[in-house]
Amino acid sequence: MKKSSVIFILSLFFGLLSAQPPAGYYSSATGTGAQLKTQLSTIITNGHSDMGYSGLWTGYLTTDRDYFYENDGTILDIYSENVTGPDPYTFTPITEQCGNYSNEGDCYNREHIVPQSLFNEDSPMKNDIHFVRATDGKVNGMRNNFPFGLVGAASFTSLNGSKLGVSVSPGYGGTVFEPIDAFKGDVARMIFYFVTRYENQLSNFATGNMLGGSAYPGLQTWQLQQLLIWHAQDPVSPIEVARNNASYAFQGNRNPFIDNPQWVNTIWGVSDNIAPTAPTGLTAGTATSSSVLLNWTAATDNIAVAGYDIYVNGVYHSTVSGTSATVSGLAPTTTYTFYVVAKDLAGNVSPASNSVTATTPAGTPGGSCGTETFDAMPANSSGYAVRTWTSNNTTWTATDARTDQTINGRAITIRNGNLTSSSVTGGIKSITVTTQLKFGGSAGTFNLRINGNIVGTIPYSGTPDTSVTTTVDNLNITGNAVISITDNSAAGNRVAFDDLSWTCYTLGTSETTTAPTLIIYPNPVINDVLFVSGPELKKVLKADIYSLDGRLIQTIARPFLSSDRIKLNNLKSGVYVLSLDSISFKFIVK
Repeated sequence: MKKSSVIFILSLFFGLLSAQPPAGYYSSATGTGAQLKTQLSTIITNGHSDMGYSGLWTGYLTTDRDYFYENDGTILDIYSENVTGPDPYTFTPITEQCGNYSNEGDCYNREHIVPQSLFNEDSPMKNDIHFVRATDGKVNGMRNNFPFGLVGAASFTSLNGSKLGVSVSPGYGGTVFEPIDAFKGDVARMIFYFVTRYENQLSNFATGNMLGGSAYPGLQTWQLQQLLIWHAQDPVSPIEVARNNASYAFQGNRNPFIDNPQWVNTIWGVSDNIAPTAPTGLTAGTATSSSVLLNWTAATDNIAVAGYDIYVNGVYHSTVSGTSATVSGLAPTTTYTFYVVAKDLAGNVSPASNSVTATTPAGTPGGSCGTETFDAMPANSSGYAVRTWTSNNTTWTATDARTDQTINGRAITIRNGNLTSSSVTGGIKSITVTTQLKFGGSAGTFNLRINGNIVGTIPYSGTPDTSVTTTVDNLNITGNAVISITDNSAAGNRVAFDDLSWTCYTLGTSETTTAPTLIIYPNPVINDVLFVSGPELKKVLKADIYSLDGRLIQTIARPFLSSDRIKLNNLKSGVYVLSLDSISFKFIVK
């Protein structure tokens, strides 16, 4: 592609980030329930230009580009995007279109969030970019025509954690596909768009155990309830806004549930003033110097529980969808009190669970945080492929890897791939690992990355079967971290890894905290301003803002002498840590 064309596309994309619906676009959307759904159907049908099936490849040049996570312009694929660290692989637009595929990462194709077999591959449905995403060909094939839902036992898990398996969504026990949490709301709103845009044709479509047979409500009851929960748990993101604007520029209509998310409840919400029951049996489990594991028994609701709010010392901390959570961002050697409340789709809040207390251990850097012996790998195999396994609550993925070699026991052998962990808690001070060259070759190194950033190198000897144990120290990275070993300097060498371990690290080691009842808001941050409330704010001596990989981003001395807010220095989208003297908070910039 010519440079001028690239500049044009990028300029168009970034201009679309701030675009809005034309004045009066939704002026006729005045009803509720089925009436509003029909009004929206008329609006988004008018102006919709069918750009053809091949036209989707062109549309993806502006609709499905990653200017949010890696920010590198590769394809933003909801089935491979790792939102907390480096992607397992990326796709270059145009040049890596499918094509044939055998493994994840081979190529990207056109994934119909509502399977095209349900509407006999007819147009314009087949070509509608609002619900046809650019995704990995292999994962698209594994998803097949299954509906979306919560997976119990997974028969397939993609490299970013998307799963296929038996449904545990209430009301349905068949096979379902579950995207990662960051894209569940996106999927819900794409399906809500589909059953609104094409409501007059639903009676002629197959249901696929997801669609309804009539214009309203347009979905199977179980599927509707699951999607309503996902819509509530994963609000509209800047990624969706940008994609909606680009899709409007491409084919002339919009997804109203991205522009006005409240319409989901206006159309499908059920009148509900009954709160869920209180969660019960709250317990505090494993504690590190910066986190505590909580478990509880699920609440019940007359319709559905949408999520659980966790409170720490009486202050809201976070919302989760399951019945366990690791509460992070805590100070060492400090006693905390926790309780949990349940919320339903209508926003009704349950009574609080029982309260539990837990004390975090000392936060001196260097305590053991995790080990990986590779004993839980898949069965021995001499072929080179993607290998995924879980041990000690950490999921590991190795690409271009074999599992039949040993060092001090079973070891993973990497050729031209990489080894990547899921997110681990407790920070990282140091990492130790043993390497050994197999089958001949020359000496070389791998890069050690934390949260995608190179923090050191891991060497291996040029003499086969000679072990080298390396410790990379003084990393001093706080919060959650993704560990990656990447970039073999001598391509083709086959290098085994064993006895990988890491020590923890936290920002603070003091036993006292400043203003323990401080509250930060809003979270996610709006307009680069973070507010802080609580007693004795003026006594806070310093505010430090860190990235999750431990880099100091911003420092403000005596931040609250004249106001209760912190002006952020144009932070990119992501998760950060605010340290006020010796108490820390996580916050999100969207």
